[in-house]
Amino acid sequence: MTKPTHSAPNIAEYLTRMAADRPHQVAIFVPAGRDGLGRQAHTHLSYAQLERESNAIAAGLAAYGIGRGVRTVLMVRPSLELFILMFALFKAGAVPVLVDPGIDRRALSTCLAQAQPEAFVGIPLAHLGRVLFGWARGSIRRKVWVGKGRFAGGIGYPALRALGEKQLAGKPGGAVAVDPDDPAAILFTSGSTGIPKGVVYRHRHFVAQVDLLRAAFDIRPGEIDLPTFPPFALFDPALGMTTVIPDMDPTRPALADPVRLIRTIEDFGISNLFGSPALVDTLSRYGAVRGIKLPTMKRVISAGAPVPLPVIERMLKMLPEDGKLWTPYGATECLPVAVVESRELAAVAKGHTEHGAGTLVGRVVAPNRVRIIAPDDQPHAEWAQVRELAAGQIGEITVAGPTATDLYYGLPEQTARAKVRDGDAIVHRMGDMGYFDEQGRLWFCGRKSQRVVTPNGTLYTEQVEPIINGHPQVFRSALVGIGPAGAQTPVMVLELEPDIPGSEHPRIFAELRELATRHPLTEQLSEFRVYPKAFPVDIRHNAKIGREKLAVWAQEQVQ
Repeated sequence: MTKPTHSAPNIAEYLTRMAADRPHQVAIFVPAGRDGLGRQAHTHLSYAQLERESNAIAAGLAAYGIGRGVRTVLMVRPSLELFILMFALFKAGAVPVLVDPGIDRRALSTCLAQAQPEAFVGIPLAHLGRVLFGWARGSIRRKVWVGKGRFAGGIGYPALRALGEKQLAGKPGGAVAVDPDDPAAILFTSGSTGIPKGVVYRHRHFVAQVDLLRAAFDIRPGEIDLPTFPPFALFDPALGMTTVIPDMDPTRPALADPVRLIRTIEDFGISNLFGSPALVDTLSRYGAVRGIKLPTMKRVISAGAPVPLPVIERMLKMLPEDGKLWTPYGATECLPVAVVESRELAAVAKGHTEHGAGTLVGRVVAPNRVRIIAPDDQPHAEWAQVRELAAGQIGEITVAGPTATDLYYGLPEQTARAKVRDGDAIVHRMGDMGYFDEQGRLWFCGRKSQRVVTPNGTLYTEQVEPIINGHPQVFRSALVGIGPAGAQTPVMVLELEPDIPGSEHPRIFAELRELATRHPLTEQLSEFRVYPKAFPVDIRHNAKIGREKLAVWAQEQVQ
């Protein structure tokens, strides 16, 4: 394998630099419970160790036939092996294929059929699923299992490492040289509004993300990160941070144990936490009411869905005076696009979001270029075919910039609908509705596919729902439309606070109808329904409401 140079764009080169500059800094901790004396037990690797291990595995992968350009499914739980394998795949020039592990089995089959992977690296349970359900049966040629168990025709992790050590024969190894436009990974979207799509990341996209994340959040080398969404941890070596893997199920962030999270933050002196709004809600509900403070926490980054103002206010009570809570805006296809810090969000948005202004997502991160266009559902090949809107007008948000991806793998029609060429630049249509205010700040109004078009005008989820959520007994609400497009009837589906009996529903409906009449955006609302259980949410963040499913349910209820 060739030794990397400082000009190579391979994302794994950041690990090589950290191993040279900070060899003894811990790269990754994996807490493993507590010993008999109540002390935190753990396993860990330094940056030098992570570099050596990933070099050996990379050499083994290449010798086994998982090398440059080979699309490789990776299904390994958060662990030392996961991060060794991820960097090893990058170093070998392979293309990791990442799908949310908690995704519906049928959707997973669709995703893997779409990606046509040539190799499969996973724990025994993942391999069992591959065999039983025929995942990518026609394309997979190489198999690696991680953990106990054996599968015919494959190779185990220890044997792979031994193969790599033999290939290196005492040499250090390293990353293969790549072109900036070479595919680096296929990352699937969360699928919150449909079947997930495989986003092709090129090496230049990852390198640009590192630069934008560092600049946007002022992340410094030596910080300690608790990434409750594991893929975010892959940026930690590039940012010079130590990763501590949280003791939680990453597919169910809303159900994370706040006691364990707080204990880990205190034990390791966590300075940065990346988590979904659902996780921050759970953590802040537990900690703020008990007066718990997190003095080492410099920064909380919450993304995946809008963060409600009450959640922000509770979380700020737990942070030190100079601690910050950031809510970046973006998508799998382009991240970050814009950012806003919680204090500005609270100061600017509190009197506006609650009255229908939408969700403030902040100022655009340079050098991104964000423009608002008139919404439609048609593909547009060239920018000249779209109509750009002025500040204050709601339209579809578009982004051009160094992290804007240009392709969905194997989905030419979806690519055509989401990408517009503007000269040499590819503009990504976010599928989100929003507008710029007079101060140049970007506001999010909801997904384009979830807007409700009635005979009296168009309603947007992030403008309507916060008004209804102002009722003290409404935990959250979802605006859905039933009937034909253009003549839809808006229905507000409600998830109430716990332990509210059904006998109270008529009173709550009456109060909500009265509340709705006070706002021009909600005055036409008259249909309210209480959903009998927790709202369906996305697997990745447990925060994006499944309004499509709720619309089907509401249609049955109203009829």
